[in-house]
Amino acid sequence: MQNVKMVVTGPFSAGKTQFIHTISEIDVVSTERRLSHPADPDKSQTTVAMDFGRLTIDDDLILYIFGTPGQRRFDFMWRILSQGTLGLVVLLDSVRPDTFREAREILNTFQTYADVPYVVVANKQDLPDAWSPEDLRVALRIPRAIKVLPCVATDRESVKEVLLQLLYTILESMDGDS
Repeated sequence: MQNVKMVVTGPFSAGKTQFIHTISEIDVVSTERRLSHPADPDKSQTTVAMDFGRLTIDDDLILYIFGTPGQRRFDFMWRILSQGTLGLVVLLDSVRPDTFREAREILNTFQTYADVPYVVVANKQDLPDAWSPEDLRVALRIPRAIKVLPCVATDRESVKEVLLQLLYTILESMDGDS
């Protein structure tokens, strides 16, 4: 049996917790707390340590999915959660360009913690003002070799496709190492 640890990270309110809730086959372990001063009327809680979910791909492969807090004041958890990860999902809210720079900074930080394959994910592609994955690639200066994927974190098939693409990316990197 192969166990694969994946980390989902990104800015505050990008959809990381929803992403994990949508795909997990177990009840998600969440460490959410009420926001003291909600900036967004649709978001009253925030992750303070991590979210954890699991997805069985087949009899031989289980994905363990850890979500990070998005707020910098909880970034001490990033290094802890990055330990032992085989791949990284950098999730961003594609209708909030004000968070794109922060997403790039989070990616840079994680690359210092764990030199692992990653995908960049443009969440909320179902909304009319969503930036396309290609526009996000340019805005974030993501190299062509890195996958920039569309996603709707509330749609199980969309989330599953992202995780499969990351898994393929991990396997490709392993083949390149041999």
